[in-house]
Amino acid sequence: MSHPDRFRFFVTCARGTEGALRRELIALRIGSPKGDAGGVWFEGPLRMGMAVCLYARVAVRVLLQISDFAATTTDQLYAGARAVDWTAWLSTKSTLAVHASIRTPEVGQGAARGLTHSVYAALKVKDAVVDMLRDKLGARPNVDAKDPDVGLVLHVADDRARLFLDLAGESLHRRGYRVAMTDAPLKETLAAAVLALGGVRTDEPFVDPMGGSGTLAIEQALAARDIAPGLARTRFGFERWPAFTDAERRAWRELRDEARAREATGRDGPAPAPIVCADGAADALAAARRNAAAAGIAADIQFERADVGDAGDLARRWPRGAVCTNPPYGERLADRDLVALYRRMAVAFTRIMAAGAWPIVILSGNPLLGREMRIKPRVSHRLFNGALEVRLLRYEPAARDRL
Repeated sequence: MSHPDRFRFFVTCARGTEGALRRELIALRIGSPKGDAGGVWFEGPLRMGMAVCLYARVAVRVLLQISDFAATTTDQLYAGARAVDWTAWLSTKSTLAVHASIRTPEVGQGAARGLTHSVYAALKVKDAVVDMLRDKLGARPNVDAKDPDVGLVLHVADDRARLFLDLAGESLHRRGYRVAMTDAPLKETLAAAVLALGGVRTDEPFVDPMGGSGTLAIEQALAARDIAPGLARTRFGFERWPAFTDAERRAWRELRDEARAREATGRDGPAPAPIVCADGAADALAAARRNAAAAGIAADIQFERADVGDAGDLARRWPRGAVCTNPPYGERLADRDLVALYRRMAVAFTRIMAAGAWPIVILSGNPLLGREMRIKPRVSHRLFNGALEVRLLRYEPAARDRL
């Protein structure tokens, strides 16, 4: 069965990064993307959705909307899901899984009867899909919760249910290069958003003095090289769809060939500017080196064993650039080790700004760090690292108003 020429897509992202994602989609020549809580909507052909999977750095998931209908009861949810012609997307030999999220009304605004439990709602959608296919094709597909051929997403809010296909099949933060881990690693998509929202340039030196497993430095190098973040992935979900046509496969090959050509051009000569990943822990630097090698950009990053207090020495090598880092947050404000770390960091960073044209970009999950800096940030942007509220802080040498 042929697909329509245009679809409605919802691209999800970490809360607070919607603006960065929208600008990224505009740069991909996607017309009129519209921001919403937790993501951005746009309309276009399937090729456009595949391009977002391949090129977008901030996007977490790319969802293709299949249906939108009123649902305040489980019976309405089942009926609405069963009314979809699933033969356009599934066969009796394919496997599927359904993931559901339900935004419940606030107290006093009523509640959707029977649609407050996401696991039960996902089960009802699964029943509707397999029942429809069994009635029409004489057999039902199997469920594979871990590795399905087709991933379905249900979102219920304001008494409406929306059903989507997940193009990638899993979160886009899984670039394929993370082979070594450290404690509390930063997701690649959020790291890319920090670089974009922090205004970090790819043509100037970059220093992360607390690099951990190297995510910020690697994302900086990938952007500087114009390497599509999806190129390292072995396979996307849509490649396993039974309804993925020969024409769509050709379009996907063309997109990947274009991305490889851009990557090859970008690899001529050194990276546009030095990139330094420093950390005081040898095991963290070893993990960062392994991840950078897996990403194919290890030669573009300088790995150095250094304390955050030595950040000024790293930055002094060049007249201008940017420091960007994700320091440990800590769970207790009274933790003396954390307080001491923040104080050393604040001293080093204020010295850097006093010496040259170096902005400081920090993803801070602890307000104590902002107080230790004793300088007003030029930018203070609220983000969410998972469920944790954090702040993107950008300090600039010209913004030296004392608190």
